[in-house]
Amino acid sequence: MTIAVTAATGQLGGLVLAELLTTERAGSLVAIVRDPGRARHLREQGIEVRAGHYGDKAGYVTALAGVDELLLVSGLDFGQRVQQHTNVIEAASQAGVSLLAYTSAPHADTSALPIAAEHKATEKVITDSGIPYVILRNNWYTEMFAPAINLARRTGAVWSNAATGRIASASRIDYAAAAAKVLAADGHQGHIYELTGDYAWNYDELAATLADLLGQPVTHHTVTPAEHTQVLTDA
Repeated sequence: MTIAVTAATGQLGGLVLAELLTTERAGSLVAIVRDPGRARHLREQGIEVRAGHYGDKAGYVTALAGVDELLLVSGLDFGQRVQQHTNVIEAASQAGVSLLAYTSAPHADTSALPIAAEHKATEKVITDSGIPYVILRNNWYTEMFAPAINLARRTGAVWSNAATGRIASASRIDYAAAAAKVLAADGHQGHIYELTGDYAWNYDELAATLADLLGQPVTHHTVTPAEHTQVLTDA
């Protein structure tokens, strides 16, 4: 069985390949990347590297030749992602991929978050394609909140418009482990997984944790969405 991972030199894709290497032969893995020159470290581990760009459907048909299972890591080109993802999905269908896993967003089918619409549309393209699938709805990455450390160090505060809202984040390596599991093991076809951390924290708790880490007082300032937009714009 051959398993391919897109965006394999990215932060999530690379971790997925590292997880797969714990259970799969390197020779059975394919890393699909936009710039093969950045993937030397993958070649050195015995992983096959192929070029592929989400905007190039024909190129992806070639990149997916002989691939049995594919992890499609969602792209970053907001406003273009549905078409780009569709290119890869249609290429996977033409190439005869037998399982397609996709990294989606939390509750993509019902969420009001602006980013959810493109994920919902991509999920529909996948389910309509006829390719056996697994949807991985990743919650926020804990690493996304790392910039708050430097902000708190400089200002003694963190800002949010979340009030007491909670976030069940997890680290990228946790989501990577989940993706590797569904690719390497049977029984996941047709499932939609809502993946989260095991604890939902709020910004008051984030401020308290940062205070412990930095050894200085850190407070949480709750602002309105408009005020938050202005704070970020000013910054």
